Amino acid sequence: MTEQPYCHRTGAEARFALYQELMARKVRTILLLSTPYDAWVMEEDCKLSERLVSEYRGLNLSQPPRLTWVSSFDEVPRVLEEQSFDMLILMSNFGPEDLRALRASVKAPHPNMPVVMLTHQAAEDTETLRSMGVDRFFVWTGNADLLLAIVKLAEDGLNVERDTETAGVRVIILVEDSPVFISSLLPILYRELVLQAQQVIHEGLNQEHRLLAMRARPKILVAENFEQAMEYFERYQHYVLGVISDVRFPRGGVQTEEAGVALLRGIRGRRGDIPLLLTSSESANGAKARDIPAFFVDKNSPMLLAEVRRFVAEQLGFGDFVFRDAQGGEIGRASSMHGVEKMLRTIPDDVFLAHCDRNDFSRWFFARNEFELACVMRPLSHNDFASPLMLRDYLLTLIRDRIRARQRGVVVTFHAGDFDPETDFLKMGKGSLGGKGRGLAYLFRLMARHEWLHAKYPGILIAPPRTVAVGTDAYDAFMRINNLKYLAKADGSGTEVTDEEVARQFLAGKMPGWLEHHLRAYLREVRGPLTVRSSSLLEDAQFQAYAGLYATRMLPNNHPDPQERLRQLLDAVRLVYASTCCQAPKAFSRRVKLRPDEEKMGLVIQEVVGRQYGQHYYPALSGVAQSHNYYPFGRMGTVDGVATVAMGLGKLVMDGGTALRFSPRHPQLLPQFASAADMMHNAQSRFYSLYMGQEGEDPPQACADRLVLRDVCDAEPAGPLSFLASTYDPREGVLRDTTDMPGARVLLFSQLLRHGQFPLSGLITDVLGVAEEAMGGAVELEFCVDMPEPGAKETDARYPAGRFALLQMRPMSARAEVRRVVITDEERRVAVCRSANALGNSERRDIRDIVFVRRESFDVSRTQEMAREIAAMNRALVAEGRPYLLIGFGRWGSADRWLGIPVGWQDISGVAAMVETAAENLRVEPSQGSHFFHNLTTLGIHYIMVGQQGDDLLDWAWLESLPVREEGVFTRWVRLEEPVVLKVDGRSSQCVILPGTDDR
Repeated sequence: MTEQPYCHRTGAEARFALYQELMARKVRTILLLSTPYDAWVMEEDCKLSERLVSEYRGLNLSQPPRLTWVSSFDEVPRVLEEQSFDMLILMSNFGPEDLRALRASVKAPHPNMPVVMLTHQAAEDTETLRSMGVDRFFVWTGNADLLLAIVKLAEDGLNVERDTETAGVRVIILVEDSPVFISSLLPILYRELVLQAQQVIHEGLNQEHRLLAMRARPKILVAENFEQAMEYFERYQHYVLGVISDVRFPRGGVQTEEAGVALLRGIRGRRGDIPLLLTSSESANGAKARDIPAFFVDKNSPMLLAEVRRFVAEQLGFGDFVFRDAQGGEIGRASSMHGVEKMLRTIPDDVFLAHCDRNDFSRWFFARNEFELACVMRPLSHNDFASPLMLRDYLLTLIRDRIRARQRGVVVTFHAGDFDPETDFLKMGKGSLGGKGRGLAYLFRLMARHEWLHAKYPGILIAPPRTVAVGTDAYDAFMRINNLKYLAKADGSGTEVTDEEVARQFLAGKMPGWLEHHLRAYLREVRGPLTVRSSSLLEDAQFQAYAGLYATRMLPNNHPDPQERLRQLLDAVRLVYASTCCQAPKAFSRRVKLRPDEEKMGLVIQEVVGRQYGQHYYPALSGVAQSHNYYPFGRMGTVDGVATVAMGLGKLVMDGGTALRFSPRHPQLLPQFASAADMMHNAQSRFYSLYMGQEGEDPPQACADRLVLRDVCDAEPAGPLSFLASTYDPREGVLRDTTDMPGARVLLFSQLLRHGQFPLSGLITDVLGVAEEAMGGAVELEFCVDMPEPGAKETDARYPAGRFALLQMRPMSARAEVRRVVITDEERRVAVCRSANALGNSERRDIRDIVFVRRESFDVSRTQEMAREIAAMNRALVAEGRPYLLIGFGRWGSADRWLGIPVGWQDISGVAAMVETAAENLRVEPSQGSHFFHNLTTLGIHYIMVGQQGDDLLDWAWLESLPVREEGVFTRWVRLEEPVVLKVDGRSSQCVILPGTDDR
């Protein structure tokens, strides 16, 4: 046998799958043979069944065994024929004739079934009873814990061979021949073993994984003589965690006074690192224990339980890791792997080397089921390294790598007293994660499972940012404590509390104490920019996904006063909670017929990916990618996907600002950049960054949460602009893919899309493919990229080539395509509106109202006023219950008022279809990556783009001839006698709008 037979490493998924294979053989059914009186006493007085079930549940063990009682030996053969049992337990009040029948009627036909005898006092002739088929003897005093220990002991014996070889499970050997002491010690030992293991196994992991890890707890093997003890040690010596031995027991068939002393001395000579415990009823044997050396416990001591607990915790490694100096004095302790890692960085060399020489580190990790890590550590010696520092660094690397590996793809419960700030995904609270939280948790798991993806892009970290999810129970508690639930109610009458008043009331609210405590502990370990994002129940849901309706707040998280940083974070949480009661989400809820007060809000707190440039913080680029392209061009196909990216934070893209749109499968096909003039006109001109200065230093254009919309020309020269931009050469009228020359900077992303400086297109394509397969349909991803400047000497060791951070995953809402919509040539000829780029799939004949922006009044500088007029008409139409067609110029819902009309959901909550067309001074690309666009497709609102070229048509003369219901400065509301016919063919993206018969 090799020194360490179990040393292969496994990932988190494989590891917990391995745990599922452990403890394969269980005691599920027990046949109890006793007199009716004993059965009555055990059930009525001891409440045996009830206590057994309670004990299993209390210890979070597997399903308890089922007990079946019989009262005579005559019943046993019949019951065993009718049903299979895993164990037979006998009470002792049976005569010799009955016991002699045991061998023939039970052991002969069922040789592998353990037979256990419970006696009220120590049996005098155990050898005779063994010859009759009894395997073990215990003294019954009415303690139900003993029955649990008997079952666990039998299961350990059934599984020890396979579980040690399969997973390196540890073994504790107990050597004792007294049924009285075994019956007393075994329940204590098992209970302490299970309780200690529950406290330390995978601290911080989720409940499911903790329960699975319990299957890998150490096994207990009971030996009743010297030879059996040595056999166990020889067979499992590489897995032995500790040995507990009596002093006097049989050796060579003869009761030997110091058999235990000889046993432990022999084991100590072969394995100097194994903790040994000598037990005896004679206190004088304590000196013999010290000579071995071994620990000693007096069996007659009133502190027996405490001494056993202390041995299990301190010597077997189940308690805190206590760092001690040469004199045995405590200099520090750690209760988790993260705590050990922190202490290892500071303890003196002599303390560190002493613990290494005693194999204390490997033993402690063995007790925590960290078999792979412990196997690598155990054979290490400081003689193998040039210096203690090198050994220390090596151990720190092993521990850090193990922590990362075991937490990949796992939702880890947050513990304020001791948590690892580098954990991928932490959860506070017990409620739902919410839609966004669920998506992020699944993304972590998904990326952990696809090792080929990481191998294909070495040096690039492909994963979401480190995340803390706050369950919806925190929101429920906040609303209840502050009596704010009434603000969530809405009837659409326009009399609701304003958004500003909602924010004021929420900011005055008291936070649940446990959440404030958790967030304070979190901020003690975490510095650097944070984003607080909503995670409502319906966000990113499969068919009615909210997107972008709720607030997101960003924080520099760099104030020198910790209390001020906490105040800023708590206010950000309050404002995200407040957004559930604002007008836009309420309007959306009415549209999907969901009561706003039924919505619950979780939170996602994430590190902001990026770097600090001067006083500003932002990533190289952010964007959104979709696996389905609604508006393909040229060689692009709908299934080739589409991405929209912009330098800086992603708010520009999600709000529908000017950004670069391309197909990741055809990254060089950019029709919007056909000429130098097009490039100058259509390129991104502004970007968002997070201002990192302290309060009172805010720049004039900062938003409420210190986001700043800046001109690209103002970007820091050492930032991503230096490797994302091209330069306009006015002498030749061309753009050069470099910034090493004077001239205007134009964001074309050529170094990425054309020259492959960073594999952006490949990453988007591959990750979309993985996500689409996992979701079973088209998906949308939000992401950002952090990358070092080309040739940079200092890079992050974890991702030297850059970082592709996945911020969110949601399904692209399925469009109703249950029937084919046929559009004839005649209908195209008589249509008052034609489009080759329309979303939806249906035929509607219920629209009699049209609201449109008047051509002669359109002024791109006054789009906000237009939005207010549209909102007023929308309220009137909603009150009448009349769906309507909305027609206007530029992007609907764009946060940039220079690109279109910035309506919100409360402004258009009754719309049935929207037409987007171009004006002479306003021509923009479609913005299918924005939150507004996503919500349109979710609700099945038809979105029709009417271009200026091809066969597209919008008959303004017909529109302007219709009878006017209401007219504003910029808009007109008309009503038809007959409804228009709206046809959208989702397969071809073709659309026509036909006038009613009386309106032609």
